[in-house]
Amino acid sequence: MAGSSFARTRRRVSGVAGLMWPLLGACLWAAVVGYKPVIIVHGLFDSSDDFKNLQGFINESHPGTNVTVIDLFDRGASLEPMWKQVEGFKAAIYPIMQNAADGVHFICYSQGGLVCRGILSILPDHNVHSFISLSAPQAGQYGDTDYLKYLFPQFVKSNLYHLCYTAIGQRVSICNYWNDPHHRDLYVNTSDYLALINSERPNPNSTEWKENFLKIRKLVLIGGPDDGVITPWQSSQFGFYDDNETVIEIQHQDLYLRDVFGLKTLAARGDLFFCTVPGIEHVWWHSNETVFQTCIEKWLV
Repeated sequence: MAGSSFARTRRRVSGVAGLMWPLLGACLWAAVVGYKPVIIVHGLFDSSDDFKNLQGFINESHPGTNVTVIDLFDRGASLEPMWKQVEGFKAAIYPIMQNAADGVHFICYSQGGLVCRGILSILPDHNVHSFISLSAPQAGQYGDTDYLKYLFPQFVKSNLYHLCYTAIGQRVSICNYWNDPHHRDLYVNTSDYLALINSERPNPNSTEWKENFLKIRKLVLIGGPDDGVITPWQSSQFGFYDDNETVIEIQHQDLYLRDVFGLKTLAARGDLFFCTVPGIEHVWWHSNETVFQTCIEKWLV
């Protein structure tokens, strides 16, 4: 009887150990590999709740990763001016950076991609390794989308400049990066945000901001032709319209050729990457596992 009891006890212990080993192995692997914390910044009209799938993808592929979706400027508050959002997100993100001796990764979606660029420009001691820009209008926005119709029902893309390029318009986030190719002078002289971080008009901080931005280790630009919101979709990879609404790709853009904030330098370093995925509508970029596996997963080490 005693021997039988001992055998049953040993089997139970063995069974528990069998369940614990995979978990322990995952934790030890995370500790050895040392996955860097991942910080996610959402886009227009989003909230942190919209990124549960992305968090799940990261935790499954990189067990033990500390993933933080910053819960600020949700939903309607995402229309607040971009610089206000930059300051708010920066204040929330900075302590995470300070507690990450080996650095952090950014995944910044849609409008959040521009928020992150602002943070990376003005923060001299950031420690971002991979800056993953997920379908973000990095070169600006110019299109008749459902978002535009919802926000400004009395306007279309051809006349929105009448509102956006005013002091009142610049209090709305989307106007801070509205880039009308037919009114370049107005854009350059009025935009309180995009024209500044792109150094498209004289900016006394441009040299410092470029140095700060270039502290990232990798820039990953993700987008695709079926996005339906970012217009042109190539803006997610720094392409944009000329005054005939012909898309000029990044390598022919003035801000690249003159290396005004570091894109050409990143390319020369071998640290500029593009990932183009067809068939993805704008609202699904952060929830699509193929996008994660193809464009994001390998940069989170």
